[in-house]
Amino acid sequence: MKQGIHPRYQEAEVVCGTCGTTFKTRSTRKGPIKTELCSNCHPFFTGEQRIVDTAGQVDRFMRRMQLQKETAARAKKPAGAGATATEDEE
Repeated sequence: MKQGIHPRYQEAEVVCGTCGTTFKTRSTRKGPIKTELCSNCHPFFTGEQRIVDTAGQVDRFMRRMQLQKETAARAKKPAGAGATATEDEE
């Protein structure tokens, strides 16, 4: 290994933004490392069924699905619904 070209590998503290859990690890980053989820509050590890909404992604998805359903419903409706064909009166 060449000397002087590698970053320092030092102790760092990780802080979970959801539950506030902290733990120590080693990293090349300085200062505390902030995460959105950790193993104490992530649904995969806790077994809870909940939606983790990051920056409104779930809301945007639900709006897109609703718009898609409305568009499909309008497309199924016949264009001339209620109109009758007129016969020639001669």
